[in-house]
Amino acid sequence: MSRTTTATTAETAVAPADPTLFEQLLSHPRATALLGALTIAFSAVLVRLAEVSPSTAAVFRCAYAVPVLYLLARAEDRRYGPRPARDRKLAAVAGVFFAIDLVAWHHAIDDVGAGLATVLGNLQVAFVPLIAWAVLKERPGGRVLATLPLMLGGIVLISGALESGAYGDHPAAGVVAGVITGLSYAGFILVLRAGGQDLRRPAGPLFDATWVSAVVALAIGLAWGDVDLVPSWPAHGWLLTLALTSQVVGWLLISASLPRLPAALTSILLTIQPVGSVILGVIIFSESPSSLQLVGVAAILAGLVLASRRRTGTTTVESA
Repeated sequence: MSRTTTATTAETAVAPADPTLFEQLLSHPRATALLGALTIAFSAVLVRLAEVSPSTAAVFRCAYAVPVLYLLARAEDRRYGPRPARDRKLAAVAGVFFAIDLVAWHHAIDDVGAGLATVLGNLQVAFVPLIAWAVLKERPGGRVLATLPLMLGGIVLISGALESGAYGDHPAAGVVAGVITGLSYAGFILVLRAGGQDLRRPAGPLFDATWVSAVVALAIGLAWGDVDLVPSWPAHGWLLTLALTSQVVGWLLISASLPRLPAALTSILLTIQPVGSVILGVIIFSESPSSLQLVGVAAILAGLVLASRRRTGTTTVESA
């Protein structure tokens, strides 16, 4: 073999591999967060199609996702070593918040429908920046703060609070469940973000949060008396789809992007989920948003564009 051939072979052996699709996505955390939000926008639709109790949907959404996330987390551990105990504890706390979020949100879906329940749950748009500012001393950027009134106004319009005859069987109960959802969702996002600072391994924190959430949701369901551990077909099919799409793919993309973005910006990017849920509710379940609710959708979209737009002539470093 010639010296030239040997050198070429050696260079080929040490040449870096082409980045995977997931690695390419992580280089654009805003796009990753948006893609994850679009994926979880189908969550409310799948929950409604499953036609099971709120606690049952929460338990199986997490339980079916645990084996897949476990394999991904184990692969990360083999490559990078065990995760710090602090990070695992934070992820477990995030799982408690997520269980409360899911159960409350599923109750809201029953009370006010898939689209509006998802919008109410995204009151985290207001909670996350304020909590991050107060607790993490992470002051939101001026553009994010400026868009908050627009985003909150859109959420109020979509909720139907300014109209008579609001959509939903039990709108008052749905609003209460929605507020609980928003608070616990904010806690979940902030704590999961704090426990996922190792940017190389998004699956580990999500695995810990998911299995803890399954256990806590089961405890809530047993205490509430509405959990069914043997849902019939096709409920299992819808719940499995919910677990693999929203809990695995959707939240893997979101949890990977969380540490790479400011908390306030992340919360605003995630509001693409309620917009998608409203649209899907119209298409699949013939939910009929009013003119004011459609104005609210437009307001949220405008807030998303303004919050994520880069300034002309500047370079934004998106990774931490």
